[in-house]
Amino acid sequence: MSEKAIGVAVLGLGNVGTEVVRIIEESAADLEARIGAPLELRGVGVRRVAKDRGVPVGMLTDDIEALVSRDDVDIVVELMGPVEPARKAIMAALEQGKSVVTANKALMAQSTGELAQAAEKARVDLYFEAAVAGAIPVIRPLTQSLAGDTVLRVAGIVNGTTNYILSAMNDTGASYEDALADASALGYAEADPTADVEGYDAAAKAAILASIAFHTRVTADDVYREGITKVSAADFESAKALGCNIKLLAICERLTSGKGKQRVSARVYPALVPLDHPLASVNGAFNAVVVEAEAAGRLMFYGQGAGGAPTASAVMGDLVMAARNRVQGGRGPRESKYAKLPIASIGAIPTRYYVNMNVKDQPGVLSAVAAEFSRHEVSIAEVRQQGMTDNEGEPCGAQIVVVTHQATDAALSETVEALAELDVVQNINSVLRMEGATA
Repeated sequence: MSEKAIGVAVLGLGNVGTEVVRIIEESAADLEARIGAPLELRGVGVRRVAKDRGVPVGMLTDDIEALVSRDDVDIVVELMGPVEPARKAIMAALEQGKSVVTANKALMAQSTGELAQAAEKARVDLYFEAAVAGAIPVIRPLTQSLAGDTVLRVAGIVNGTTNYILSAMNDTGASYEDALADASALGYAEADPTADVEGYDAAAKAAILASIAFHTRVTADDVYREGITKVSAADFESAKALGCNIKLLAICERLTSGKGKQRVSARVYPALVPLDHPLASVNGAFNAVVVEAEAAGRLMFYGQGAGGAPTASAVMGDLVMAARNRVQGGRGPRESKYAKLPIASIGAIPTRYYVNMNVKDQPGVLSAVAAEFSRHEVSIAEVRQQGMTDNEGEPCGAQIVVVTHQATDAALSETVEALAELDVVQNINSVLRMEGATA
């Protein structure tokens, strides 16, 4: 057993940072046995030094730069976010030969290349398991367990806030606004929920997953993104009639053309998912990721996707790995970007669609609608129509739901634009994709 302790600096003392510090202190003996050397906390970087932080005040500092630069710090654990000042602190740590563990998804989605290059130059580790799906181990299986396989697709529910909202809408028939208010009251949604409900959080995670799965540098700007704010209670009613649920999905896919040319697609949007698909039953604030690989087939990872303790579990796993490498003189996986695959535009992605529209209740409406789908080479798989009444019970048109076979996003967008111009179409209520279904 090595006698030289591994010094750790923790940056940030929120829910996750507090849990990490607690585990380091309370599980010292177990961690030493697993690592081969003592793991010692050197200091905790915070924005405000105070006596009520649950950590001895002498361990706290607001001088992040000085803490990172200490000679007795071997590993820096960054848990403060957002992109800045976290990026500056991590770069300083890497440049000084210190390994880094981070849970900063926004930073990793934006600056993976810069940070990976700095880690490679200094020959140190950069771990970020906690940046995607909290306690669920996804990064390590992709970088290590499946390193000899070819990953074809990664699809998942990676944002607990939106999954809680959509689950509530599905279970209770609540509107989006009411479900969001409920999520806020329970602490699942931030005071400003934009990053979650508009899909930015999921897009950052999709960029990280796509980069690793396809050995291609993908940033958040490369990810097509739609949020859940336009999903309605009526959409859930239609989804149930079609044997589906609605989930916000992050999808990363290797696309191969008939000529063998490969591209990468990374996208986030709400989609109808058949009830027999494993992601359809992932409810509440839970996350799940399904990985499909050539040899391994389909693998599913499920669990707590956020929260102090679950995320701290992933951080500690990375910390133990980084510390072991320090003791044994090894290194973890480096960035793999050899494939350099081009990013496919959303317009070229083939998907099935659900289109919900209000129309006039008169002869010839269905044929006019069907003609537009046909004109744009979008094949219809199923049509449902029901009459509508106003507040006084008088007929006021009809609602048509169309489910398509696979079509490109470009073709579907052109179809919807054409439908909106028809005199018989009163309103296009919603357009959602369908994932996980055949045909």
